[in-house]
Amino acid sequence: MVKAANSRGTAPGTPPRTRILIVGGGYVGMYTALRLQRKLRAGEAEVTVVSAEPYMTYQPFLPEAAAGAISPRHVVVPLRRVLGKCRIVIGEAERIDHAKRTVTVSTLATADEGTGPIEMEYDELVLAPGSISRTLPVPGLADYGIGFKTVEEAIGLRNHVIEQMDIASSTRDPALRDAALTFVFVGGGFAGVEALGELEDMARYASRYYHNIKPEDMKWVLVEASDRILPEVGPEMGVYTVRELRRRNIDVRLETRLESCENRVAVLSDGARFPTRTVVWTAGVKPHPILAASDLPKNERGRLACTSFLTVEGVEHAWAAGDAAAVPDITADETGRECAPNAQHAVRQAKVLADNLLAALRDEVLTEYAHKYAGSVASLGLHRGVAHIYGRKLKAYPAWFMHRAYHLSRVPSFNRKMRVLAEWTLAGLFKREIVSLGSLEHPRAEFELAAGGGPKPPPPPPASNPPQNGQG
Repeated sequence: MVKAANSRGTAPGTPPRTRILIVGGGYVGMYTALRLQRKLRAGEAEVTVVSAEPYMTYQPFLPEAAAGAISPRHVVVPLRRVLGKCRIVIGEAERIDHAKRTVTVSTLATADEGTGPIEMEYDELVLAPGSISRTLPVPGLADYGIGFKTVEEAIGLRNHVIEQMDIASSTRDPALRDAALTFVFVGGGFAGVEALGELEDMARYASRYYHNIKPEDMKWVLVEASDRILPEVGPEMGVYTVRELRRRNIDVRLETRLESCENRVAVLSDGARFPTRTVVWTAGVKPHPILAASDLPKNERGRLACTSFLTVEGVEHAWAAGDAAAVPDITADETGRECAPNAQHAVRQAKVLADNLLAALRDEVLTEYAHKYAGSVASLGLHRGVAHIYGRKLKAYPAWFMHRAYHLSRVPSFNRKMRVLAEWTLAGLFKREIVSLGSLEHPRAEFELAAGGGPKPPPPPPASNPPQNGQG
């Protein structure tokens, strides 16, 4: 293991700069670093961001990216472009020793260097690693399940859906055709409902270009363990969403769980069985594993125990927000309630966290995080949506328009705003793109085939009467 270089005390006669280390380049990590680089005085501190990816993903746009309404590269924000005054380290944080003020990081060069992970020192730590998909021990899920949390998964799912339509169009096996045209989504939150709505809309449009596939040939199933979907938009809008999805012949099954998906058969707790080649898992998230590899205090659900000032409870020089942090909601009527782990809170918490960190460096008063819930918006496909904003309920086209307007205003950087707006404008003037680029997931396959001398001939069939006892 080697120690990372730092710039403390590089100029003779000047006090060393405070080293701020931000673990995570998502909502909290990027917005905190962005605010710090704008408000830090010259020479006051240096900010380092450790992120597994060189970009921040604007997750509310993943469903539209999967449907082809937005280019994948416009769903992400390059960290090096927006954080020009910060040091960006692309790597995975493996362990945090706050007692020693060190974070062990494995970078892209770690394996080639042969020296092991690097040890980065810090004075102030901001933990914002986000979350990962929360899976359950469902038989077959690890083999056949598809996630929907990253831009890679969103584009992979789009390619997969179109590929299944190609399989169904070309096969002569009715059972294979039915399985290819059956799509099961598990989880009735924003990710599951929006992904299902957008992809069903895309597949319905794409079917017009297949001579033997009609929209009614496809079967879309939404499985939700609770008694309603989209709880964030309220009971009334949740009921409307179920009605709208069922009107589109989407099979919505409430109070139902996925019991198994072995052998490409989705078995539900209500006894239903669906032969399917597509099981999309969006049933919740859990804290990032780096939290378990730290000596910082955590609650019973594995999230960091935090104060309303966004400091980690019981320790100094440690801050946290977003999905990884259990932040008390001081605006709630009942005591002990925590802020929901969603993007709306994460973006606002990042602003308070950055200001409080600066206040701590300057011996100023910290501010508590207090936020009244503004509401939620959800897209159900082109020109369809639901919204509950400041107590006002919207549905259909007005809600869809509100969804786009809200997220366009929130996506980081003017550059991304203009690119997304341009794509939406062009999409209104021209037809959808329905091409699958699944080969992008295996870019060397064609060259490997050429370098290997072309396709290998199939092995000869076994002899009908093999020789026995050495007799030919």
